[in-house]
Amino acid sequence: MSTTPNYETATPGSPEAVADFSDNHNSMINRIQHALHVTPSLVPLIVLILSLIIFGLLLGSKFFSPFALTLILQQVAIVGIVGAAQSLVILTAGIDLSVGAIMVLSSVVMGQCTFRYGLPPSIAVVLGLACGTFVGFINGWLIARVKLPPFIVTLGMWQIVLATNYLYSANETIRSQDIAKHAPLLQFFGEKIKIGSAVFTYGVIFLVLLVIFLSYVLRHTAYGRHIYAVGDDPEAAELSGVNVKGVLISVYMLAGLICAFAGWALIGRIGSISPTSGQLANIESITAVVIGGISLFGGRGSIMGMLFGALIVGVFTLGLRLMGADAQWTFLLIGALIIAAVAVDQWIRKVSV
Repeated sequence: MSTTPNYETATPGSPEAVADFSDNHNSMINRIQHALHVTPSLVPLIVLILSLIIFGLLLGSKFFSPFALTLILQQVAIVGIVGAAQSLVILTAGIDLSVGAIMVLSSVVMGQCTFRYGLPPSIAVVLGLACGTFVGFINGWLIARVKLPPFIVTLGMWQIVLATNYLYSANETIRSQDIAKHAPLLQFFGEKIKIGSAVFTYGVIFLVLLVIFLSYVLRHTAYGRHIYAVGDDPEAAELSGVNVKGVLISVYMLAGLICAFAGWALIGRIGSISPTSGQLANIESITAVVIGGISLFGGRGSIMGMLFGALIVGVFTLGLRLMGADAQWTFLLIGALIIAAVAVDQWIRKVSV
């Protein structure tokens, strides 16, 4: 005679029924946990959709208009571009606190080369992009070759680049009118395209194309798999034949290049070139990455999730502003989202794949 409990005929409230409910409950949680582990951008996507629905219900057409929604894209374009650079670094289990300073330095180099040295704007842009890439190389070399911690290296580089910004530019701002008259190429990413009442800038288009490109690279190329492998377990990656040092240096160089593009886009966004602009880019980029579901421990996450994270910040900022709420409520809610995102990440990491 079988002693296996018959859950189908178990009396409600009996130990067998309770065990059956517990097993089903745990199984459902495990399935959710596994789904979030496989698709880390799912959580920020859900939060983004819910926030759009809530603000849409509260504000109506004032929020759900093509102009307002595309305004969110314009506002997060710079953060999204810098966030893409930060994402690549964090996927390798590192962090780059110098991204904002690199962005501003690159824009300053473009401006100074044009207006101080009289170089053609196209050459100035190339030099600015090269400057950002070179700073990224220094970060990567110190981290990969000298084995210094990423936090310390990029913290020091942030201070160095910040000081270089002020010294090199003599703390002078190049006015928007002068740029528009003599070097309109520098404001290229700020040019607008209107489709009905929706307004897009080339900076927004660049952000979308950058995210699509990096998503493809990370998902479908050997280089992308190497980035994840280095972030997940560098020793195992090296034993598998991955050039860990080369990957790290290239990632920081690529991050520096992307930040330089962000510097170019920053000129288009604000019109002028100032060494004091972009002060919060470091924190904002890390915020977008964390809310976007990219693990600070490396090896898990997606660029698309970072974009969702940046959009969540933009939605909250614009929605609360339209409601007339104090700006501090934005910081409060974003802070709560950051803590919640890290808690969810810790929970997801416990799943066994």
